[in-house]
Amino acid sequence: MSPQAAGVLQLTALIAALALAYRPLGDHMAKVYSSERHYAPEKWIYKAIGADPAAEMRWPAYLRGVLAFSAVSVLFLYLLQRMQGSLPGSLGFSSIDPDQAFNTAASFVANTNWQSYYGEQAMGHVVQTGGLAVQNFLSAAVGMAVAVALVRGFARSRTGELGNFWTDLVRGTVRILLPISVIGALVLVACGAIQNFSGIHQVGQFTGGTQEWNGGAVASQEAIKELGTNGGGYFNANSAHPFENPNPLSNLFEIFLILLIPFALTRTFGRMVGSLRQGYAILGAMAVIWIGFTALMMWTEFAHRGPAFEIAGGAMEGKETRFGIAGSSIFAVATTLTSTGAVNSFHSSYTGFGGGITMLGMQLGEIAPGGVGSGLYGMLIMAVIAVFLAGLMVGRTPEYLGKKIGTRQIKLAACYILVTPALVLGFTAVAMALPTPADSMTNSGAHGFSEILYAYTSGANNNGSAFAGLNADTQWFNTTIGIAMLLGRFVPMVFVLALAGSLAEQKPVPETSGTLRTDRPLYAGLLVGTILIITGLTYFPALALGPLAEGLAS
Repeated sequence: MSPQAAGVLQLTALIAALALAYRPLGDHMAKVYSSERHYAPEKWIYKAIGADPAAEMRWPAYLRGVLAFSAVSVLFLYLLQRMQGSLPGSLGFSSIDPDQAFNTAASFVANTNWQSYYGEQAMGHVVQTGGLAVQNFLSAAVGMAVAVALVRGFARSRTGELGNFWTDLVRGTVRILLPISVIGALVLVACGAIQNFSGIHQVGQFTGGTQEWNGGAVASQEAIKELGTNGGGYFNANSAHPFENPNPLSNLFEIFLILLIPFALTRTFGRMVGSLRQGYAILGAMAVIWIGFTALMMWTEFAHRGPAFEIAGGAMEGKETRFGIAGSSIFAVATTLTSTGAVNSFHSSYTGFGGGITMLGMQLGEIAPGGVGSGLYGMLIMAVIAVFLAGLMVGRTPEYLGKKIGTRQIKLAACYILVTPALVLGFTAVAMALPTPADSMTNSGAHGFSEILYAYTSGANNNGSAFAGLNADTQWFNTTIGIAMLLGRFVPMVFVLALAGSLAEQKPVPETSGTLRTDRPLYAGLLVGTILIITGLTYFPALALGPLAEGLAS
């Protein structure tokens, strides 16, 4: 079997697995967020934090809950890293420097998981399991809660209430993320991933000495890292490390975990708004972009251009031989079209166009299918923009799911889509203009520019992957990328929740013969076109200076 055929077979198996899980998981999540029943462990948590699970919140209160919880999480994780040297289970590692501790705390709370450190040489068991792994659950649950609040905004009328943040947070963690992660960890252990609390030990005899490895609760952290679209690896090599991702089967399973909840949330959306066809339309738009990007990436990396590529069967530089081009390409697209950021290959070593595809996937807003929660609410924002554009073309007041899209709604949607480009392009311009940040570039020219553009694209879009040719462990990059991650995560949430509140207050608009059908393939196509056009107009000049210039020159 040729490598290309094997790649198509892997992609087919992945689509089949996602299709099988789509309906039961989507329906389950709809029931979780609509249920009035509270389980005993959940009641204990509510009592411990002093929350009233039955109290409904308007959007300002919901937002305060999101921001307050996240601020406390950043502070806790920062202090945990700063005190690591005094904690048991630190494996002898010293406390983390202030700038890197801030960057890491912001990264994991923002569901970005950008890492400017070597995990196996910096973080002990307490920080890894009690800090980073815990935030993998909680940051994902926050994203899901905000998405559900926006869905309630479409589903409810004549009320500004969006549910209860604390209830949504706890249920998302206890009833969805935790059970699936336990199963996922068991599967990864069966595939060969490690799960222990051993210390540092020497292995093998090599020229010049021995090599040191430390163990850890890797499989359990790997499961929620992928399921929660987090991406932070236990080891510096991330999912290219055999302890995290041992073989092609575990590789395909990890991709499945990455895409599982973001795709299934479209059915949750359809179920909660009372129209599964609306969910299918959003799913169709997501799937078209994802499959298109995956096919383009595989074609680019399999293309034979020169003797080296001919011998290797494609662009094998920076890719693990146990995964090959197909397994690496599918993983790279899945991780950059979501907010995962996990990597099983070296994105900096992809072809010029291949690296551009990973970058463009993040610049779309990571909405196909996007991060856990953030992908759905990002796509719904784009759906509002698409409805508005359709209304302009036909001269009708735009409506979506029975709600009028007026001046306030379109302003909030516009502000949402402007936040991350402003952060990405602004920080990239400043970094290129100043002399010190440029010293961190391993390469010059178009590829060096791509390293910095990729770093801020990854940070502001809460992805966390890196071109890996950039030395980002400096005070400048730790601080500025940390700021970009926090602003890129929480400022858009302000506009999402404000939009949800304005929609929930409206009374439903009756459907007429002139109403745009947003549950049809025509609208899904309009949505895909809107996403690509907005992204192209925003980022094309920057892409032309980086990956496009490099690809055309190769």
